[in-house]
Amino acid sequence: MDFRLEFDPPSLNKKIDLDDTILLVGSCFTDHVFNYLVASKFCALQNPNGVLFNPVSIANALGRYVQNKHVSSVELFEKNGLWNHWDFHSNLSCTSQEESLARMNEAINSAHSFLKHAQWLIVTLGSAYVYEWQGGQIVANCHKMPASHFTKRMLDPEEIISTYTKTIAALKQFNHNLNIIFTISPVRHLRDGFVENNRSKSVLIHTVDKLISQQDHLYYFPSYELVVDDLRDYRFYAEDMVHPNYQATRYVWEKFCAAAINGRSREVMKELEQLTMAFHHKPLHPDSAEHMKFRNKYKEITQSLAARFPSIDFSKEITHFS
Repeated sequence: MDFRLEFDPPSLNKKIDLDDTILLVGSCFTDHVFNYLVASKFCALQNPNGVLFNPVSIANALGRYVQNKHVSSVELFEKNGLWNHWDFHSNLSCTSQEESLARMNEAINSAHSFLKHAQWLIVTLGSAYVYEWQGGQIVANCHKMPASHFTKRMLDPEEIISTYTKTIAALKQFNHNLNIIFTISPVRHLRDGFVENNRSKSVLIHTVDKLISQQDHLYYFPSYELVVDDLRDYRFYAEDMVHPNYQATRYVWEKFCAAAINGRSREVMKELEQLTMAFHHKPLHPDSAEHMKFRNKYKEITQSLAARFPSIDFSKEITHFS
C-alpha cells in the first residue's frame, strides 16, 4: 500500500558540472542548497546582499551586480545605532556608516566579478508580497521600522515578468554563458496568512512558468512541490512548522542532484562524501598505528582527487590527513 506519491523532477537539458561556478540569490532556503554545494566542493557564492525574498528586490540586486553599481552614503539611513540600506539584509549593517558602505560595496564587487564568469545562477523566490516605503520604493528588508511606514501589496504576475525580462536580458548581455535555474522556496510565509501564502506561491509559480517558456537557458526546479506535494507531511518541517527540516532539505538536494548535476560529477560527489566523513572522524586513539594507517589512506585519496581536479582546493584535507 502506498501512503504518498513520489515524483522525480524532469532532467535539465544542460547540467551542472563540478568545475562550474554557481551564484545563488534569494530566500533563506538558498542557505541549504549553498551548504550542500560547498560540501561537495562546488565553487559557489551565496546572497551577496544577504537573504532576499521578493522578486523585485532580487532583480534589483542582480542589476547592481551586472552594473557594479556601488552604494553611496546618501542611500544609507541610521536606525537603532546601525547604518542600513533598503536593498541589503541587516547582517551587512554596521555601527559605522563608512564600515557599512565598505561591506556593501565589497559584496557588490565580489558578486560582479563572480557573476561575470559564472556558468549558473540559481534564483530562489520566496514571496510575491512586497513592502513599499513611503514614496513607493520596494524594500528588501524593513530593518525593524514601524509597519505603519510601509504599504504591503502582492506583485502582479505581469509586473514580475516585465521586471525579469529586462533583468535576464541584462544578465545574458553581461555573461553570454550564464544558465539560470528558478525555484520557489518551500518555506511557508504564514505571517501573511494561510490563504495569502498559497496565493503568493501561485503567483510565483505562474510567473516562472511564463518566463522559462519564453527563453532558452532558463530552467525550473520544483523545490516547493517536492516538499508540499511529495513529502507532504508536518514531520518534514522544523518545530516552527514553517521551515523544512534536515530530512526535507536533504531530500530536495538529492532530487536536485539527479535532475541538475551531470553523472560524472555525481560519481565524484560520492567520493567526496566519503572524504568528508573521514575528515570529521574523531579517533579514540589518534596516535595508534591503526589511525595512522587510516590517515595515510585518506591522504593518498585526497592527493589523487587533487590531481584529477586541479581547480578544487584540497589543501585543508591534505593538511588534516598529513
